[in-house]
Amino acid sequence: MAYEVDLGQFKIGAGNRPFLIAGPCVIEDEQLVMDTAGRIAEITKAIGMPYVFKSSFDKANRTSITSFRGPGLEKGLAVLARVKQQIGVPVLTDVHSEEQATEAGRVVDILQIPAFLCRQTDLLIAAAKTGKVVNIKKGQFLSPPEMGNAVKKVEDSGNQRIVLTERGSSFGYNNLIVDMRSFPIMRRFGYPVVFDATHSVQLPGGGGTKSSGQREFVEPLASAAAGAGCDGFFMEVHPDPDSALSDGPNMVPLHALQSLLERVLRIWDAAAK
Repeated sequence: MAYEVDLGQFKIGAGNRPFLIAGPCVIEDEQLVMDTAGRIAEITKAIGMPYVFKSSFDKANRTSITSFRGPGLEKGLAVLARVKQQIGVPVLTDVHSEEQATEAGRVVDILQIPAFLCRQTDLLIAAAKTGKVVNIKKGQFLSPPEMGNAVKKVEDSGNQRIVLTERGSSFGYNNLIVDMRSFPIMRRFGYPVVFDATHSVQLPGGGGTKSSGQREFVEPLASAAAGAGCDGFFMEVHPDPDSALSDGPNMVPLHALQSLLERVLRIWDAAAK
């Protein structure tokens, strides 16, 4: 059975046109967030693509202790609440503890479980109990069928508002690879499956004290995922990725976003016929 996840403004999965999750990796400052969210909202409205804004209040999984993590829970949620109110789009952020899930669930529309935490039972249960949509990112260390265990933890906690995200699998040192079989395999659980096009081109730890990335491969991988029939796309987007405080090497430049989205939508529409 294919579940349709209702986000109020639009529905995800079950044959609906794909949606976009996008925004800067981390909340660097409020104005950058508002400007980026506003521009992406304009782009997606122009091309008829449902949009969810994403940014993190805390990046707990950083390579180095000196890496920028974000403004923290209280200040970060205040920024996300402003995006939701003023830009008028649903918002998503990732959480790392049961306490964060509870607090963020009062503000955001989608709680994201980071890939490295996708087996953390208490976190999944806490996110599920908020009643919000729970986006579970597939761990780099898991096969697609194993994600059924994470799904069941959320379902058994009384929540069927679930989205799964493919973000690549570890492939040797400092590298990831995407198995396109992941989309039909994970869709067998009945929930929408999203492709994380930017984290999939990350080179974890590839910069020594930080991760590197290969943003030139975002477009071919996103195109392949569109052909495979994914239900949505996750893309971290920044006006100037080379100066970004987190994940710059794999983020999509804001000026390049519209043409990229138009391409993947053409492919998705052709594959859906």
